[in-house]
Amino acid sequence: MTPAQNTARPFSHIDTWVFDLDNTLYPHHVNLWQQVDKRIGEYIANYLKVNADEARRIQKDYYRRYGTSMRGMMSLHGVSADDYLAYVHQIDHSPLEPNPAMGTAIAKLPGRKLILTNGSTDHAAKVLERLGIGSHFEAVFDIIAAELEPKPAPQTYQRFLDVHGVDPKTSAMFEDLARNLVVPHQLGMTTVLVVPDGSKNVVREAWELEGRDAAHVDHVTDDLTGFLAMLHGRLSFPPPPL
Repeated sequence: MTPAQNTARPFSHIDTWVFDLDNTLYPHHVNLWQQVDKRIGEYIANYLKVNADEARRIQKDYYRRYGTSMRGMMSLHGVSADDYLAYVHQIDHSPLEPNPAMGTAIAKLPGRKLILTNGSTDHAAKVLERLGIGSHFEAVFDIIAAELEPKPAPQTYQRFLDVHGVDPKTSAMFEDLARNLVVPHQLGMTTVLVVPDGSKNVVREAWELEGRDAAHVDHVTDDLTGFLAMLHGRLSFPPPPL
């Protein structure tokens, strides 16, 4: 839980805290996203009438090129976003357990807390309910609010900033994909990469785990709750409002 760079941006000026959802607010090793990943493959196979292996290849190719497999399917095959999202998010959220320690750590952060996700608000609501931390967030900015343009598209971040009146220079962004921190860092945000706990097995593509030493990554942690608690201990934050 140390800065990735010697010149890492600090947190003393931060008044807005922006969090990704999946694999950020819950541990990677829960592998909840693996369920979504499987559903995406099934959707592509059924829609394009291809076998599972070919669907997998298409899925991962579009994910890397377009930011989400959905965007690739929309752009190249005319898929309906509503149908796609409804299908791929039909998953079992029960592996998620309440995390009151994280809730306390987030509640103590001074200022606003927002979620910026490539998922849907319905999925986000279920995740936050299972974790028991939804009340700590002001709003969820999802793929629909982003007009179906996923991170890391620059216009998505700008749209988020404009809609919620966020000043990037006094904001911090927490993400599990290093590539999704490039634009936030360029905009002036303090960036935190949330990586898997090395002692647990995770289901991720190799490229998804890259970027810990990238110049646009200010801080790296494998324990978000502990990282936030560390901030409380090191910085003089005013008490949260009652």
